Amino acid sequence: MSRASMADRARLALLALRRKMLHLCGRAAASRWRPRLPGRTERIVIAPQDLRTADPTRASEIYGGRFAFAGKIVTCDGLSPFSVVPPSDEWAALLHGFGWLRHLRAADSAITRANARALVDEWISLQGVSDPVGWRPEVVARRTIAWLTQATLILDDSDPRFYRRFLRNLGRQVRYLRWTATTTRDGVPRLQAYVALTYAALCMANQVKHLNRATSRLVAELDRQILPDGGHISRNPNALIDLLLDFLPLSQAFSARNVAPPPALLNAIDRMMPMLRFFRHADGAFGMFNGMGPTSPDLLATILAYDDAAGQPLASTPHSGYQRVELGESVLLMDTGTPPPFGVSADAHAGCLSFEFSARTQRIIVNCGLPAHGRDNWRQISRATSAHSTVTFNDTSSCQFLEGGTWRRVYGTPISSGPAHVDVARESRERGGVMLLASHDGYGRRFSIIHHRSVMLSGDGLRLDGEDAFLPAGHDLLPANVPDEFAVRFHLHPSIRATRAADGRSAVLVLPNKDVWSFDTHEDRLEVEDSVYLAGLDGPRRTVQLVVYGHARDVQRVNWTLSFTPPNASRRPPRNEQPAPPP
Repeated sequence: MSRASMADRARLALLALRRKMLHLCGRAAASRWRPRLPGRTERIVIAPQDLRTADPTRASEIYGGRFAFAGKIVTCDGLSPFSVVPPSDEWAALLHGFGWLRHLRAADSAITRANARALVDEWISLQGVSDPVGWRPEVVARRTIAWLTQATLILDDSDPRFYRRFLRNLGRQVRYLRWTATTTRDGVPRLQAYVALTYAALCMANQVKHLNRATSRLVAELDRQILPDGGHISRNPNALIDLLLDFLPLSQAFSARNVAPPPALLNAIDRMMPMLRFFRHADGAFGMFNGMGPTSPDLLATILAYDDAAGQPLASTPHSGYQRVELGESVLLMDTGTPPPFGVSADAHAGCLSFEFSARTQRIIVNCGLPAHGRDNWRQISRATSAHSTVTFNDTSSCQFLEGGTWRRVYGTPISSGPAHVDVARESRERGGVMLLASHDGYGRRFSIIHHRSVMLSGDGLRLDGEDAFLPAGHDLLPANVPDEFAVRFHLHPSIRATRAADGRSAVLVLPNKDVWSFDTHEDRLEVEDSVYLAGLDGPRRTVQLVVYGHARDVQRVNWTLSFTPPNASRRPPRNEQPAPPP
């Protein structure tokens, strides 16, 4: 283990100990610890805009005591939702985060305003004592942002006593967040904690001294987490959506207070916007890499409405570690990066050199992704290399995950080791084609194998040629005592109908729009097996995958081709074809 890795683990162990201490005394600290502050918070000055989509029909459900979060439904039957036993931590985090207030605001009636005040007042009275999840720093940050953005809903028509009670409690939560922000889970949660503190300094009166400090801490975190190419340090495409939904209203809040937004914030937004277009397929959905789940079209459209440049997406993101090839009406996305830093790798996947391919408005080859809710049930399955359209050796992942109980409770399951060197080259070929050549050493130390992958997309986007090569790592031959079984996997989108040909080396893929593509492995046997697409808008869906098995000592290279079949070509499958199970 490298010294840097040992230092990271030691630092995270200290943070874990501090977080445990905060967990034990956090609620008491928030309600009783009241450090002296110069001046008092007497009013809310501005209420920033909430860009997240609101559904007014949800307001009647909430009014009736029916709270549906994270795929779980709880009916309170006259009890306070903050006193019931939560069905899951994810459900509790969403409840105590108060993001659902936006649905009440969308309904815009005296009843919903009164309901919002009543629920906030209940939470203040109970102080979230029924569930410790409500006092996690990342949940406190989301609640602070929600209360500030929905201040008009909560405080309009309220009596002075509730107004003062609300502000006193909000002030205590902000002070608690100042104390715990540095121990918030690294990555998006910590950055959102600093966003919440900056929101509070802008929106609440008499916070000038806190604004400078909050802004400086936010800027430092932006410089650390937002990469030069606009990606996030976690390499999760979904982080861009989550953060921009907060960054855009935050920049407007600065302007509303006649304070110049920090250049680091504006520069981060300008860099992140092109990355949104980078990860989009032809149908508008994001590539399923490193923790990405279902793409919300309405949220994405809302964010892109703020993109004044609306330029072409980047072709390569060297800092984030991805490649994009867009030719004709086809899009190829490929993961060519090393795992993210240890502290932000809890959602990262072992999908090095995996790719996704879409044509027109249809995704064809995908990764499994993650579901929108109930992720804990699928997280480790989805993170494995076998859940990606790439090569797996000896049924193991190219990354190793730290499964320890203490680490898992505090930081999830971070990546402890993985590919250290990923080489990638991009070449233009004749007739406008583009070739990507990449390799990684994720299996080098364990199995003495380096995986090389080359893919070339034709200029018209109608043919994709690939080769996967398995070469010895530092040896002329693979050591005799090292297992060498490989599986080259191509997961198909659930809308694709796949039928294997009688020769066992090709398959016909029929798309929903009746386009037909063929997948050929030339000399290697092709298997059609069951798979699951986790990132469906309606939950996990059954699908199939194309797989080539072999041994690296016998077969060092696997060549394959995915090509479009013109409409005038015969679509009648050969005799004795073996149809794949329907999605």
